[in-house]
Order: sequence, then C-alpha cells, then structure tokens
Amino acid sequence: MANFNQGTSSIASSCTGASLLTSLLPVNPFSRRESHSAASVTTYKVLTILSWLLVVITSFYYSFNVPQDDIKKWRSTIWGVNAVYHTPFATSSVIASIYWIILFISQIGYVWHLFSGNTEYVNAAAGVGSHFILNNLLQFAWVMLFVRGHFIWSEILVIVNFFNLSFLYFRHNTHPRFIHFPVVSGPLAWSFFALYWNGAIGVNAHSLPARILANVAIWGILVYGLFFLVTFKDYTMGFALSVLTASLGVHQFLQKAFALQWIFAFAIMGTLFLATLVIAVPGIFGKEFKFGREHHIVDPDQERAPLLEDN
Repeated sequence: MANFNQGTSSIASSCTGASLLTSLLPVNPFSRRESHSAASVTTYKVLTILSWLLVVITSFYYSFNVPQDDIKKWRSTIWGVNAVYHTPFATSSVIASIYWIILFISQIGYVWHLFSGNTEYVNAAAGVGSHFILNNLLQFAWVMLFVRGHFIWSEILVIVNFFNLSFLYFRHNTHPRFIHFPVVSGPLAWSFFALYWNGAIGVNAHSLPARILANVAIWGILVYGLFFLVTFKDYTMGFALSVLTASLGVHQFLQKAFALQWIFAFAIMGTLFLATLVIAVPGIFGKEFKFGREHHIVDPDQERAPLLEDN
C-alpha cells in the first residue's frame, strides 16, 4: 500500500496543477476563444513555462537516474524499463530520445510565441495553452509512475492524455506549423505510440499469443497515420509516426532478427514515409496535393491553416 501511495503521489500533483489552471484561467480553460485577456495570457506564460520545465527536467533526470525514494522496491530509469521488458513494442532508446529532444526544442519556439508582439500569434498560442499545460502535467505524472513500475496506472494516464490531445487536434488542427507540431501532432503521435509501448509492458506481453496479437495490432499505426494524411493532409503526423515506427523496427530487429514484428514495423514506416512525402513535397513548391489529377496553387491565407484542405 505504501508503494502505491508513493507511486500515485505524482497524480495528486498533476491534479493540483489542473485545479490551479482552472482557478487562474476562465471558467472553462479548454473552451475555444478568438482572443485572450492580458491576465489570461500572463497566466498561460507562467504555467506553460513551469509545466514545460517540470516535464523536461523530470524526463532528462529519469532517463539516466533511478528513483531513490524507496530502494527496496523495484525502480529503473525510463529506458531501463524498456531494456528489461523485451516486449513486441520495445523501442530504440536512441531514436526515441532524439524524437523527444527535437520535440522539446520545438516547444521552446511555441513558448516564445506567447511573448510575441504579434497579437495574432499570442492568441493562437494561448488558444492551445490549456491542453499543452495539461499534457505536460500528465506526462510528468506518467514518468513518475513508469519508472516506479506502476505500469497499469501509467497506461491509464497515457489514455487520458491521448483523449486530451485528440480533442485538441480535432478542435485546433488549423493552427500554423510552429504551434501544430510542438503542441498538437508531435505529442499526439507519441501518445498513440505509448499506448502500445506502455500497454505491452503493463500486461508483460512475452507469450506467443501476445506476440501474435502484437503482429496484428502494429498495423493500427499505419491506419492511424493514413487517417491523418488523407483527412487532414497532415504531413507532420506522418513524419512523427514514421520516426517512432522506425525506432520500433530498429529495436525489434536488434532484439530478435528472426521475427515478423520488425519487418512489419519497417513496412509501415516505409509506407507512411512515402505517403507523407506525397503530401509534403507539393506544399514545398506552393501546391497542394489532391487525390486526383488536378493541382492548384495554395492561397496565401492558407498559411494559417497549412494542414487542412480549404473547402
């Protein structure tokens, strides 16, 4: 019982943070607004920076250090867990770490736009601020539980954050790229991938039936990625899932060369990457891909909605 209380204390911290967010921001901080008051923007600045620093410091610390709160209980680093539990969804720590470093760096650019002198940029950045702060708090709580071996509880937090980020995506998928990738598609791609990774660890998926199920479930990554590519022309989601699937394939190959999982992973990665290029390359040259023969020049106003087809 003591182990459970220690492991779940981080959830209480995230709940406290969420209560603070609700009290300082408008009655419903997740409601969609075209503009924000100076007081709300200031609150977003403070809470965004604090929550971002919290998750960055915690992630880096527990990537290299084992929790010392109860040395009699099983503890490990983030990637130590990945190394101990050789599940069909174990991933390359190197590639996944690079993904997160790039994501964290890109989020600095997002935070900077909260301090911009351009009112439009500030309102756009503040518009997704509540979801971003909640994402940081949930990610922090996930790390605290994950490194302490509470995999079922950490999976529950992944599920909660997946719904938080999914709601954010479908409500704010037309924001500019400097907001969309660091706040929306990048974290959402990881959250979806973590459902597999954390879930496989939580159920200790080592049996033959579990591996057969994993060989089938992995194709969900392809379906998920193609959905965003076809529906929203979202090449940022395609690239993100391609990198994460490549990370899975590399580790699975090094772990067990004679297996189907890494073959499927590379097949999915290649398909997503090629489909992403089909969507992304025309945009680089000022064109928008359409599923047909016709291409047209993108209207300059569409820069505010670079990932959504203008109907």
